[in-house]
Amino acid sequence: MLNTFPQLLTYGFFAATLLRIVVGLSILYISYVQFKRRKAIIEEVRQNIGWRIDQTLIIIAALIVFAVGLAITLGWHTQIAAIIAIVFMLKQMVIAKRYPAAAPLCRLDYFYLIVILLTLLVTGAGAFAFDLPL
Repeated sequence: MLNTFPQLLTYGFFAATLLRIVVGLSILYISYVQFKRRKAIIEEVRQNIGWRIDQTLIIIAALIVFAVGLAITLGWHTQIAAIIAIVFMLKQMVIAKRYPAAAPLCRLDYFYLIVILLTLLVTGAGAFAFDLPL
């Protein structure tokens, strides 16, 4: 089948870059929301489970998520960061209904992010990444 705009196929290498930036910024947003809602997260955990957790645990978790989001956005060890982010997104899908303060997106959004992360895991980081192409 013929393409309508075959000259655009030249820029196909940037597709992974656009996906990487969108997922990375989404993860950075999730980290920001978790940091801002840390008191509400602590209260939800105390009400639902009965555990008393410290704010530093929430801050450390938000910083780890921030580091993964930054690594994906910049394209630094993208495949390793994608694996970590997939595990994080699966966790977010599970807790989205019970702890809405900790999971700012809906379950379908997390599913879409997982699919994009799996694409990045298989295809690589794309253009303008610090990963070395194999």
